[in-house]
Amino acid sequence: MEQPSFDPGLTQQFGNPLRRAINKDGSFNVRRTGNRWRAFHPWLGLVDMSWTGFAVVLAIAWLMVNTGFALIYYGLNPAELQGVGGSTPLERFLGDFFFSAQTLTTVGYGGIVPRGITANFVASTEALIGLMAFAVGTGLLLARVSRPSARIAFSRHALIAPYQNGTSLQFRIVNERRNNLMELEARVLLMTVAPKDGRLQRRYDVLKLERPNVIFFPLTWTVVHPIEESSPLYGKTAADFERLQAEVLILIKGFDESFSQTVNARYSYRYDEILWDRRFAPAFHIDEAGDMILDLDRVGAIAE
Repeated sequence: MEQPSFDPGLTQQFGNPLRRAINKDGSFNVRRTGNRWRAFHPWLGLVDMSWTGFAVVLAIAWLMVNTGFALIYYGLNPAELQGVGGSTPLERFLGDFFFSAQTLTTVGYGGIVPRGITANFVASTEALIGLMAFAVGTGLLLARVSRPSARIAFSRHALIAPYQNGTSLQFRIVNERRNNLMELEARVLLMTVAPKDGRLQRRYDVLKLERPNVIFFPLTWTVVHPIEESSPLYGKTAADFERLQAEVLILIKGFDESFSQTVNARYSYRYDEILWDRRFAPAFHIDEAGDMILDLDRVGAIAE
């Protein structure tokens, strides 16, 4: 009996055949337009961006704030700030800039001292802004480093491999980090494209797994879908996979023991990333001392 198709949230509409549903980094292949400024959340943006982008944003913000206050100090009467030296306008501006940096961080070396009411008011305002900015920055840094995330590596290819008296679809995963992931669960879907009502539409079928979950995950896990008569892969060839624009969609969910929170990872294999009649090579072995040795670089190793 044919399994009923459903929409897991990626729609049944079909677009560019060269575009996959799930990108290699786990993100969905969806481009948003028409966003309203009220929906923008700077905190989420700063937490989700890369570390390089985060460092660049902090550096630009630091430069902009200090430059802005330096321009304010530069525009004051020179008598308002005692100790600002410099024989040229550039040297005086640099003195104001470094005074701004010291005030923003509340360091206060004492080389430059505000004397006038206006300078004291500006310096007090900058010190208050600095305290609040560093409080927000500390919160952002804590949110970034304490956010649980899975670093699960997937084999480069999925395989159509011998399995018992038949064949199976297989792929292998491993935890790249030293933290313990427990109670891992895998859900696998097959997405194909076929004509329906005069147009191409996506179809999604759940692939039944030999073992949909594992309790412990210290080594690799080879996720296996037996290709039986009830499987949507039954009788299909590599040419059929290409014709149907087949893509295997994967969701891995587990419990991170270090953070006591649930983490997940997404991945997919397109028809051209599936090898036929191949087997995975072992990724771990026991050394002379009896210790189990796991080689992370061999998660996708193919047997010769």
